[in-house]
Formats: sequence, C-alpha cells, structure tokens
Amino acid sequence: MSSVSRKVRREQDKTIGLVPTMGALHDGHLSLVREARRMCDVVVISVFVNPTQFALGEDFEHYPRDLTKDAAVLTDYNVDYIFAPSIEEIYPKDFATYVTVGGLSDQLEGSSRPGHFRGVATVVTILLNIIRPDFAFFGQKDAQQTLVVKRLVRDLAFESEVVVLPTVREESGLALSSRNSYLNQDERRAALVLYRALSRAKEAYKAGERSGSRLAEAVRSTVAAEPLATLDYVTVADADTLEPLEKLDDRTVLIALAVRLGKTRLIDNVVLNRKKNGGETAG
Repeated sequence: MSSVSRKVRREQDKTIGLVPTMGALHDGHLSLVREARRMCDVVVISVFVNPTQFALGEDFEHYPRDLTKDAAVLTDYNVDYIFAPSIEEIYPKDFATYVTVGGLSDQLEGSSRPGHFRGVATVVTILLNIIRPDFAFFGQKDAQQTLVVKRLVRDLAFESEVVVLPTVREESGLALSSRNSYLNQDERRAALVLYRALSRAKEAYKAGERSGSRLAEAVRSTVAAEPLATLDYVTVADADTLEPLEKLDDRTVLIALAVRLGKTRLIDNVVLNRKKNGGETAG
C-alpha cells in the first residue's frame, strides 16, 4: 500500500475526491480539480502515464511528462495529495490481472485502439482501490471513457461516484488535450475542423435534422474539406449505451469523432438533447 493511500485512509469522516490524470496538466484537468476542491474535504490528484492503455506504435514513450511542472501548477489549487506512482508500484513484475468492461469497450476508441479500455479499466480499478474516493472526476471530452468507468464502478460495486464535467475548450473551440502539444502551427489550425464539424452537426440537429446518417455525413464532409485532416471515425449514438442511431427520437445523442492530423490523433464529441433539470437542451 502506498504512503498516500495510508494517509488518505486516515482521513476520518471526510469526503475524498480523486482526479485521475496522466499529467501534462492543462485547464481541462484544472476544471476537475476545482470541482473536486469545491465538493470534497480531501483532494487527491493521481499522475500516472498508464502503459497498458497504449498500443504498440502509439505515443507512450513520447507522451509529455513533467511532474515538477504539474506539481507547480497544482500549488494554487490547495490539493492535499499528489499520487505519482512508478510503473512497478501499479504493475508489479508478476502482475497478471486485468479488467475488461464488455460491450462499451469494443467500439469507437476500442475498435481503433484494441486493448485501450482494458488498460483504462484496469488502472482505474487499481486507483479506486488504493485511494477509495467518494468521488472520482472525469472530463466529457473522453466520453466513451466516462461510460466505461461508470459501468465499471456500477458492476464492481465501488463505493465511488463518477462526476463528469464539460469539455474545456480554447476560444477557437479546440478541446484541450495534452496531445495538442504535438501539433505544429499548420496542424493546430487544421485541428479546428473537429469543433467545426461537430458544430455543423449540432446546428443541423437544432434545425430539425433527425437522421443519424445525415448528421454523420455533415461531420464527414466537413472533415474531408480540411486537407491536413483524416477522419478515423464518426458515430451518432445513444449517449448512454453507444448504440448507433439512425432515427433520432427523444434520447440523448452523442456525436463523437476521431481525426488524425499528421502523427497526432485527436478526439472530440458533442451531446445533443441532454436532459437537464427535468428539461431538455439541444447541446
């Protein structure tokens, strides 16, 4: 058991919030930290670049790492603990147990990145067991990940509540991501096509379009018009189950896409017809 784990568990009658990260902290992460600080008595930030969620040929070796900088960023947020374990602490030499969330893990990112969500589910399980938080905070940008974690928490009866906060964007609309640092100037400009494509689909939905295939085509054609961008996938699906939808009814809809720009792969999404306070909104 880690020293952070022992210290956190000594916190009696206090609510504990966990913000799991892979470091390279940006304002998206910090929005989670602020909400954790607002909701909880004790705030723990984990910083761990998880090798099991990277496939062969992905960017594990080059993923940005600067724990000193991350710790300096967090000094203004009154964080109680930073948990930055070594790979050996999370995955001992004889480690042999992995967690798989069936169904939700097999499509979209799971299809494009085989084994990715097995790695995510495994490391989240380990973190929840070590920290035992009352609340765990995630961002909507990784929409499929939040669904996988919610199902994991439900199915394995963790006594933690998953809190999902809105995607944080630059003024341009580009969703904040640690991988944005890989983009050169031209690719960063081209990356705005993700938000532009989602916005086009959202506007079509607001105008009355209820065909999933036509909304998906609006995304495809928008991305295709950007020479530096290559669409990996786009889906129009039930926001809770990821079931692909053709005829959109009163369900909450997730439009998600992944786009490659040079060697960088970015994801983004928009939620339509989100239920809020007993009412509905188009986005």
